[in-house]
Formats: sequence, structure tokens, C-alpha cells
Amino acid sequence: VVCRDGCIKAVGQADVIRNQFSGATFERIIDCSGKCVLPGLVDAHTHPVWAGDRVHEFAMKLAGASYMEIHQAGGGIHFTVEHTRKATEEELFNTFKHRLERMRRAGSTLVECKSGYGLNLETELKMLRVIERAKQSMDIGISSTYCGAHSVPKGKTATEATDDIINNHLPKLKELKLSGEIHVNNIDVFCEKGVFDLDSTRRILQAGKEIGLQINFHGDELHPMKSAELGAELGAQAISHLEEVSDEGIMAMARAKCAAVLLPTTAYMLRLKQPQARKMLEEGVIVALGSDFNPNAYCFSMPMVMHLACVNMKMSMNEALAAATINAAYALGKSDTHGSIETGKQGDLLIINSSRWEHLIYQFGGHEALIDYVIVKGKVIYQNERCGTTSSY
Repeated sequence: VVCRDGCIKAVGQADVIRNQFSGATFERIIDCSGKCVLPGLVDAHTHPVWAGDRVHEFAMKLAGASYMEIHQAGGGIHFTVEHTRKATEEELFNTFKHRLERMRRAGSTLVECKSGYGLNLETELKMLRVIERAKQSMDIGISSTYCGAHSVPKGKTATEATDDIINNHLPKLKELKLSGEIHVNNIDVFCEKGVFDLDSTRRILQAGKEIGLQINFHGDELHPMKSAELGAELGAQAISHLEEVSDEGIMAMARAKCAAVLLPTTAYMLRLKQPQARKMLEEGVIVALGSDFNPNAYCFSMPMVMHLACVNMKMSMNEALAAATINAAYALGKSDTHGSIETGKQGDLLIINSSRWEHLIYQFGGHEALIDYVIVKGKVIYQNERCGTTSSY
């Protein structure tokens, strides 16, 4: 039972609920006989605001080019930056809106959304305004992230870029937050060899924390950088990637209750070694999942991410579901309101056309026929047109 305020009023056996609410009137009743009701999925890491696709780079990767080789040849992040800078705010909003709609249809009800394809103050703010606009106008939860340190801008050193972010970008974000124009939740840095080193990363994250942003950053992806140890020390809410994390870093994250946002699509697309999900789980790390949707890993679907996590990272289906719901909500600092079906939490739900929820993971790429309803704050935001006409899977 979900109230008009969008929060879950009651959860329990059907007969108990019927007796408890026998005198109540409902705007809508959905018959879920033979179906499964799950928490809405949470995508803990995406880069969904950009212009100019990179389908040509996919062909380069298939021919053997590495991520950094493409990056050094003027491709990768810099290619997207160039196109995003040229795009109008309206163009960016329209493409972003369509991407969010596709994510919703795949069951995501809360999505972390980063800036980071501007690398200058003007374009980063343009991206953050687009994210803010979607927050206000669309029926989907958004956790917004300032990621101005996604790459070192052309013509600048990492130190110069760091100084620019600390002296110009972050004070402007603080000003816009105080005026109510833009509300940013997280700060992100790409801590990587040849991008932002450990010292620059520390400076930016610390400055972001001082203006009230949660630390949630890229670390230990292509090279071991001791990012996990740094994140644990700074009180980071989450660190993403972690393909090259050290054993000490894993233990530090477990002690600090810092979530690991693992991105099976990235390791799959870039043919990297998989993150050590099993070791992290055994050490007590809070493991979350994200799609890493971006021009390099074009995946909207958290059910597909869960499937890859099970097959390639050896997670169980239960672990993958937890990682894509309550743990992903924790990685965004929202596990008190999102990520599980409990009284008092937000009524974000997924109804699938199967008597066993595992079909959502088992049917690789099959979510389009499986998902009957996606509900945000008790409101049906997506109903499958085939709903009620197909038999249960």
C-alpha cells in the first residue's frame, strides 16, 4: 500500500492488508497474482549527459586499441567534450530525457547522473542545469554528481586543472546551491595514472566535502593508485571501478563502510580484468552495481548489469539484486529512503511478469517482455503495452 505522499504505508500478506484497509479507497489497485514485486532498481554510476556518439571507437576497440590509446589519439572523453561544449542546453536535455526514459523502462527508479564532459566551468554548469531540470520535471529519482575532474582539459596540466576546480568551479557550485538554482549531491574525480594523481584527487575531494558534497569517485580502474585507501581515509560514501584495487584497499573500504560501485559493463567492453567482487563481499565491503552508461559503455539496463555481475564477477543472484537496490541506494547516501520495500520508504517498485524474480537476471536482455510496471512514489510511470496479454514467464 502506497500513500498519496509517495511513501509505503504497509507491506504484508494480502488478507491482512485487505482487513487493515477494508474501509479505505484507492486510486488504483494492481493485481499482481502470479507476479513478483521488487524494489525499483538503482543505477549507482552513469554519465548520461553528452553529445556526439563514439560508435566508431567501438570498432577501434574491437581491432585491439586500448582505452588510453584511443584517449591519446584525441578520442575518448575529449571527443565527447568537444561535441558537448558545442551542444545547446536544450539539445542536451532532450537526449538526456530520452536516455532516462529508456532507463526507466528497464526498471531503474533512482539513477546517479554525472557531469564531466565539459571540463570548463561554463559547460559543466550547462550539464548540471540539464540534470537539475530533469530532477524537477521527470518522474525518476536522480542523484547528481559534479565530475569536472573527469579528465585534464587540453592545454592545462593536472595541477592547473585542480587549481581551477578548487578556486573557480567549487565556489560557483556553492553559490548556486545557496541560491537554490542547482543542487549537487556528489563530487567525483577520475583518479588515474596520466589523469589526476592521488595528491590532486585528495585536494579536489576534500574541497568538495567542505562545501557539503558526498565523495563518490572513480578509483583504481586501469592502474593501482591506492584510491581505495584514500577514499576510506576521506570518508568517501563510495568508490567506483576498483578493477586494480589492492587487498589493503579492500580492507580499508570494509572498515570505513565505503561502498564499492562495481561496473561489469566497463570490464566487459574494455576487456579488463573483472573487479574482485567475491573478495570484497567476503571482506564485508558493501558492494553496489552501476551501468556506467556513457559513450564508451552504452548500456541502459540494470537487469543486464546484474546478469554480467553474476556470470563474470561470480556474484549470486541474491547478491546482484541487493547490489542493484539497497546497496546502490547506500552508495548514493539514500538507503534510508530507497532500495527496499519497507514501511516509510519511498514507493518505488517494479512488477515483473513471473512468479520467480530471478527471471529478471536469468533472461539476458529479456527485461522488455518481463517488466509489466515501473512505479515511482506510488505513481505508475511505465506500463508495458503487452501487460496482461502475455503469459507468466
